[in-house]
Amino acid sequence: MLVMAIGDVVGEGGVKLLCRVLPAFRRLRAIDFVICNGENAAGLGILPQQAEAMYAAGVDVITLGNHSYSRREARQMIEDDRYILRPANFTARNPGRGFGVYDAPRGRRVAVMNLMGRLFMDSNLENPFHTADRLLRETEEKADFTLIDMHAEATSEKLALAYYLDGRVSAVYGTHTHVPTADERVLPGGTGYITDLGMTGAVNSVLGMAPQSSIDRFLGVQGGRQRAAEGECELQGAMFSLDEKTGLCVSVERLALRA
Repeated sequence: MLVMAIGDVVGEGGVKLLCRVLPAFRRLRAIDFVICNGENAAGLGILPQQAEAMYAAGVDVITLGNHSYSRREARQMIEDDRYILRPANFTARNPGRGFGVYDAPRGRRVAVMNLMGRLFMDSNLENPFHTADRLLRETEEKADFTLIDMHAEATSEKLALAYYLDGRVSAVYGTHTHVPTADERVLPGGTGYITDLGMTGAVNSVLGMAPQSSIDRFLGVQGGRQRAAEGECELQGAMFSLDEKTGLCVSVERLALRA
């Protein structure tokens, strides 16, 4: 089983690149299942039409993060669409869900869990370690593979979660920092891991945003709005090759695609 995970899509440029390169790449590499973090597709948040474009391009499940509800238009979509996941450790007062089990080729079932870190993020979140334990214990739907998007700032929190779940899930990968890390590996218990997938957005940018808008923030300019950068884009992510007998990871490959 070959699963592709795509790093945070940033702005219309990132959405357009994904829609341009994913269909052919998925066919070329015979990818079975695609998960994409879409929480920055609209700069901050995601719009319904962007989610539809991602599905049409070949994305199976969209995960989110701290900007899940930045767009008011998305709240009902997040509640109704079971293929969009917001962090599972948000409190139950928030719309949507953070875990799902989905059909894959050859009769296989893929579970996807979206979690968010607490270190440097939001102390009102439930503990992601406890949330993962609870969801893995309580789910009644059988899954052959389980992948976790850990949307977090701290690399230590992502890596600690991966070791905590090593051997119990197929893969744990990080999102949120928009910078790809070079630590892809299979942990001792058989769980695939990478600290951050990176992003899908403009190359000449600050985390996908126009450089000047980020410079202004650090210079103390008040009232400015960040906007997604334009220009050449790159799709970043990783592919996890999973053993269909054990459900664990065989290999991890980093990806960087331009077109």
